[in-house]
Amino acid sequence: MSRPKGAPGTDAGEVVERYRRHVNAGLASLFEFMGFEAVEWEADGSTIWDAEGRDYLDLLAGFGALALGHRPAAVVAAVTDQLARMPLSSRVLLSKPVADLAAELAAILPGDIEKSFFCNSGAEAVEGALKLARLHTGRPGVVATEGGFHGKTLGALSVSGREVYRAPFAPLVPEVAHVPFGDRDALATAVGSETAAVIVEPIQGEGGVIVPPDDYLPAAREICERAGALLIADEVQTGLGRTGAMFACEHSDVVPDIVCLAKALGGGVMPLGAFSSTPQVWACLEENPLLHSSTLGGNPLACAAGLAAIEEITGNDLPARAARLGDRVLNRLRELQAAHNDVVADVRGRGLLTGVQFRDADVAALVIAGLAQRRVIAAYTLNNPEVVRIEPALTIPEADLDRGISALGESVEQAKGLLAQLD
Repeated sequence: MSRPKGAPGTDAGEVVERYRRHVNAGLASLFEFMGFEAVEWEADGSTIWDAEGRDYLDLLAGFGALALGHRPAAVVAAVTDQLARMPLSSRVLLSKPVADLAAELAAILPGDIEKSFFCNSGAEAVEGALKLARLHTGRPGVVATEGGFHGKTLGALSVSGREVYRAPFAPLVPEVAHVPFGDRDALATAVGSETAAVIVEPIQGEGGVIVPPDDYLPAAREICERAGALLIADEVQTGLGRTGAMFACEHSDVVPDIVCLAKALGGGVMPLGAFSSTPQVWACLEENPLLHSSTLGGNPLACAAGLAAIEEITGNDLPARAARLGDRVLNRLRELQAAHNDVVADVRGRGLLTGVQFRDADVAALVIAGLAQRRVIAAYTLNNPEVVRIEPALTIPEADLDRGISALGESVEQAKGLLAQLD
C-alpha cells in the first residue's frame, strides 16, 4: 500500500493523557518508558504507521494474533461479506459459519478431536477446557506448570504460573498444583486419583519461549492416561502454524484430549477462541448443551474470519514457511549470542516463536527501547522479562525479517554502550 499521510489533528500527547486519565495511568507510563507512546493509525502486512505517518516494522504480530499480518485481504473480505449479511447471530437459529468452522477445525486438529466450542479469547478457551475436564472426570484437581501462562480470568489465572499476577487475587480456584515445566518426574508425582487434567503449553510462550525436552509431552500423555486424567494442550500462542507445525504438540506426535486455540484463529481481524475435544470427552456437554454458553462467542463475523484464516494458513503452507524462516532466525540469533555472550545468555525457539534471553531484565528493556528508536516493535515475555521475543507474522517478507534481526543486533550493541557509560 502507499505510505499513509497520518492522521491530521491527532496529538500523541493528548492520547497519552487520555490513557492516563481514563484508561490506566500505569499503562500510559509503561508505553512512554518503553518508547512506544506514538499513536498507531494504519497497518498493512508487517508494517504499522503512526498518526504522524512514520512506519514501524512489526516483529511482535500482536503477541501472535496477527499470524497473517495486519489486514490480510482474504480475511477482511470474508468478514466484510458476512458483515453485509448478518453481523451477529439470533442465538435461536442454526449458524452456518459455526458449523463450517467447526468442521474445518475437525479436519486439521490432531487425532480424533472433532468437537469445538467457540468463544472470544484464549482465556475463555482455557476456562471452558477446565470446566470440561472437571465435568468429564468428576474430579476437582488440575496440575499446571511454573512459568505457564493461560490468561488472566480467574480460572485461567489459577493455572498460570507467575505469582506476581496471582497473589493479588488470592484465594484463586482451589485444587490447583504447579510443577516445574519440563520435569516429567515432578509431573508424575503431582498427578493422582483426584486430578481432572494436566494443562500445559507445548512450548511456553510467556514463560520465556521455553522448549521442553523431547520426551516431556509424550511423558505427560502417558502420565495422564495412567491416572485417568485429561491432557489439555494450550495452543493459544503455538497453534495454527506458529512453530513450524499446524499444532506444536505434533512435533512430539502427541494427541491431547482438549486443545485450546485463539490468537491466530481470528485471522488478525476478529477476536476468536475455541476449545476442542473428542466425542468421548464432549459427550458430557451434550447431555445439557446449555451448561456452557456465550452470547457473543462464535458470532458470524468471527467465524467468517476463522474460516478464511484456516484457508490462508493451509493453502499457503504457512507452517512450512514458519519452519524455514525460524531456522534462519535462530541461526542469526546464535551468531548474535556468540558476539555478545556477555549480555546474551541464550537463544531458543521453534518456527517463528523465538526468544533471546539476556542476563539481566534491565538489558532486555534497553534493547526493546533501542528497537523502538529504530521503529521496530518487539516485547519481552510476560512471565520472564529477561527474554525478548521475535514473533512476527508468518507472512513477513524475508527482507523485513532480516532487517529486524539486524536492528536487534544494533540495539544490543547500543545497550552495552549505555551500560559501559554507567560503569
